[in-house]
Amino acid sequence: QVQLVESGGGSVQAGGSLRLSCAASRYTYWCMGWFRQAPGKEREGVARLYSNMNTWYADSVKGRFTLSQDYTKNTLYLQMNSLKPEDTAMYYCAAKGGACYVPPNEYNYWGQGTQVTVSS
Repeated sequence: QVQLVESGGGSVQAGGSLRLSCAASRYTYWCMGWFRQAPGKEREGVARLYSNMNTWYADSVKGRFTLSQDYTKNTLYLQMNSLKPEDTAMYYCAAKGGACYVPPNEYNYWGQGTQVTVSS
């Protein structure tokens, strides 16, 4: 079992930046990822950190979002730069063992989410 707590969301203007944090109750060697869900849309993957430390980013955020990890704090970060209105969504942190590049519903552990709102 692992508990995940997200923070760092907020409201910014287009072009601005936010850094999301996902604090885990303990260190895991599992896949960890950020997902987002906008109203009326399905939850989608944004970025994933594989157990071998490789990363994956959705095409829509490549070059703008960056994952990082602080092992001493069991915390995963998502640095979001050059934000666009279409990035507006509830952002969730999730974790799972085994295969990493799978649909969101196959992730076992989820945080409560943090809202990101980008105005034009």
